[in-house]
Amino acid sequence: MKRTINRLFSGKMSALFSIIRSSFDSASLLMLMIAGIVNAFGVVLFLTPVALYDSGLSGTSMLFAQLFSGAIPFSLFLIALNVPLFLYGLKRQGTTFTLRSIYAVVIYSLASAFFGRFATEGASPIAGSDLLLCAVFGGMISGVGSGTTIRFGGAIDGMEVLAVIFSHSLGMTVGTFVMVYNAILYVLAGIVMGSWLLPLYSIITYAIGIKAVDFIVEGLDKAKAAMIVTNHPKEICRELSAAFGSGITLMDAHGYYSDEPKTIVYFVVNRFQIARMRTIVHDIDEHAFISITEVSDLFGKNAK
Repeated sequence: MKRTINRLFSGKMSALFSIIRSSFDSASLLMLMIAGIVNAFGVVLFLTPVALYDSGLSGTSMLFAQLFSGAIPFSLFLIALNVPLFLYGLKRQGTTFTLRSIYAVVIYSLASAFFGRFATEGASPIAGSDLLLCAVFGGMISGVGSGTTIRFGGAIDGMEVLAVIFSHSLGMTVGTFVMVYNAILYVLAGIVMGSWLLPLYSIITYAIGIKAVDFIVEGLDKAKAAMIVTNHPKEICRELSAAFGSGITLMDAHGYYSDEPKTIVYFVVNRFQIARMRTIVHDIDEHAFISITEVSDLFGKNAK
């Protein structure tokens, strides 16, 4: 009986380690660790000392830590609030996302406990008591950490999972749910602290953090997708290919008013190439219709 139990336990542990190994590679392990440390650096050394709040469950953890007067540390609230949510969203978000997120949160929590040794109440050890500097740099640095986590397949805050779970039933988009949650958080913080100054500065932290996340996840030079409706696809494709050396996709179309067959040329460029692309297209077909949209990310091989 004991041998059977040991065999079953060994088999389950082996399966668990197999799942963990398949969910991580050396790059993701390293970068998620760095992301957790960076996030903790921004929050604990810039925001916490001057009682500014991060967004999402990180900000909620900061508020709870204040309510308990430090009896339960911020780092423990991070684990207690985030990990159950990630596990609850396992089925929808997938094993890899869940494990990477929990790993990032654990690193964030441990790093927060470490950096907490260097933080003193009332002033950041780096930016002093200047609330604007603390809000700007705290939001920017923590945003870089959060964005890096997303970039490598996880999340450092369970708010996104909470939003995915409850937003649909409340008739909201995920983005609206997150914004409403943070608004309620800052209002509660203002009531608890008896002052609206710190929550207002925390909104600056939130806004800058979002921009930092966008910068890390999408990059400064976002790709642009051009859809060109033309009667001269071959000539345009030949010139675009020669000029940029990029892959091009053709789609058949039909003009409603002209009642003529047309072709849509799908072409991805960066923002510095748009003017040259437009000149090439209109030199060949002055009546070509060009639509430009932003592309958040690109996957796959660019076939010519």
